[in-house]
Amino acid sequence: MEREDVLAKVTEIARDVFDDEELELTDETVAADVDGWDSLTHLSLMNEIEIEFDIKFEMKEVQALGNVGELVNVILSRIS
Repeated sequence: MEREDVLAKVTEIARDVFDDEELELTDETVAADVDGWDSLTHLSLMNEIEIEFDIKFEMKEVQALGNVGELVNVILSRIS
């Protein structure tokens, strides 16, 4: 799976979690850029990503994520 494919899938999942079909994520997107992205929705997002990509995040990985690009990098490292 290519980086662009992972970002597209993460964006699709985020649109469902945040109930916003207009949401566009980029590598530079941070939680503060998205209305409603709080600790609860963050957990929901991570859970849905784990299910979709059949991976399991470690808590330290999740806490270290600075933006969507870093999230995509972690996913790519797990699925390749």
